[in-house]
Amino acid sequence: MPMDPNELIARLNECGIAYELFEHPAVLTVDEMMATCGDIGGTHTKNLFLRDGKKAHYLVTLRHDARIDLKALRSVLGARGGLSFASTEALREHLGVESGAVSPFAAMNSAPGAVKIFVQDRLLLEEHIDVHPLSNNLTLKIKPEDMMAALRADGRSSEIFALPDSDEV
Repeated sequence: MPMDPNELIARLNECGIAYELFEHPAVLTVDEMMATCGDIGGTHTKNLFLRDGKKAHYLVTLRHDARIDLKALRSVLGARGGLSFASTEALREHLGVESGAVSPFAAMNSAPGAVKIFVQDRLLLEEHIDVHPLSNNLTLKIKPEDMMAALRADGRSSEIFALPDSDEV
């Protein structure tokens, strides 16, 4: 059974990780998030759950305003074969969340090593980032280093990546 937002919050508290939790209407897209929660103070993120031609899964977290070209991103991630968005079924199976609720924390619901986590380097420069805690009607404002620490405490490794100079991949 996948972890729910309350269980995630309990884990963050056990690790002594500071955060602010915001409740809001459910949002499915970055545009909806910006319209609903644009003023909570952190840098908003967008999260992509992808699959390559060899059926490896990738959870990619970027600044909300990063533009993506999946063909170019494939080489950045080291993906094999074509790169595409994973199915809704794979989202539920591997991350235990619905569309719109993806964040690095969702990888805590996956089997170890089943999902490769990638975080854009620019997010680590931000004071706070905004991510969903396994539900798209909640947002956590958290320091990026604290999010990474929570993932490590759960035994999850992540890779930091940079987009090309144009910040478009």
